[in-house]
Amino acid sequence: MSLLKSLTQLSFFMSLGIFSATALAQTTPVEPYQHSAQSSESCDSCHTKNRVDAFNATKANDCQECHTTKPDNAVVQVAEKTFNDPYANKLHIEPPPEATTGMSVPMYYDETRIGKEPHKMMPVPAGKFLRGTNNRLPDEGPQYTAETKAFLIDQYEVTNLQYKQFIDATKRKSPNHFRNRTYPDGKVDHPVVFVSWNDAHDYCAWAGKRLPTDIEWEKAARGTEDDRDFPWGDTFDVTKVNSPVRWKSLHLEGDTMPVGSLEAGKSPYGLYDMSGNVWEWTDSWYTQYPGNTWASENYGELYKVLKGGSWWDCSYYQCGVSAPVFNRSYFKQSVKNSSFGFRCAKDDN
Repeated sequence: MSLLKSLTQLSFFMSLGIFSATALAQTTPVEPYQHSAQSSESCDSCHTKNRVDAFNATKANDCQECHTTKPDNAVVQVAEKTFNDPYANKLHIEPPPEATTGMSVPMYYDETRIGKEPHKMMPVPAGKFLRGTNNRLPDEGPQYTAETKAFLIDQYEVTNLQYKQFIDATKRKSPNHFRNRTYPDGKVDHPVVFVSWNDAHDYCAWAGKRLPTDIEWEKAARGTEDDRDFPWGDTFDVTKVNSPVRWKSLHLEGDTMPVGSLEAGKSPYGLYDMSGNVWEWTDSWYTQYPGNTWASENYGELYKVLKGGSWWDCSYYQCGVSAPVFNRSYFKQSVKNSSFGFRCAKDDN
């Protein structure tokens, strides 16, 4: 990779980190803090149930990376980010002409075009590929050659309609955004959200599949021919990904899109939404890459890795821009929110 490419990437990725979050776009009002406090039981360890303004700082040392408290340790405040970007003013993203630019289907519709059965799967051959990067966050490198066996992976993220078949068959509790055990109007083919790692794991098992490892996921998104940064290549394109950058450039609130909406954003193996739309749970623990010397108390069998980024801007929490194939995040298995979904994989025997 050339020095020019590395510097260009660095300026782009760091600049995107300064974008602020936007709210979920829906016709019905969204309760404050729906994305966080109402979406995860794990929040209750730090916050009084359904009250984000009641914060126990003594129970959450990790939270101090992003949050501070008032002197009485009672009310949470968001800390200032110590993230200086010398390239921020040099980045100019041309917004798409309209919100649906690049989409092959409408944003909302009622009749499924995907169907209710588990997704068609795409084959990924055995072999080596370049994993990670040397040009961004310290836990994303160093870049090295990884290898997988042959496997199959869902062409699309699991949809609301497909997940409904699972909860109806198993009598499992429905996700937070469902009402009367069904998904919101117009979102039949949107990716299911508000699912924990356990929910994702159990759906895949019910469908006769499994969650992909983070290595499998990145190979499926990146391919083997080069060390591309995005599923479609090296150049970011706001019309090929449902990311916060798209909504920010349009000055609009964001939301999920129907799976497979952005034809030009496919990966080398024909997979859709490997960048953006929803973060996708993997089967892997958050661990160091070979040769990584960056120390973190979060490594180990504590958190599960998510890949791919989402429509929601989590940059305030320094999760990285929601687009590059090497991007990863990590959360407890019980966490659920409006930007977490999944797809399934399977051994190719």
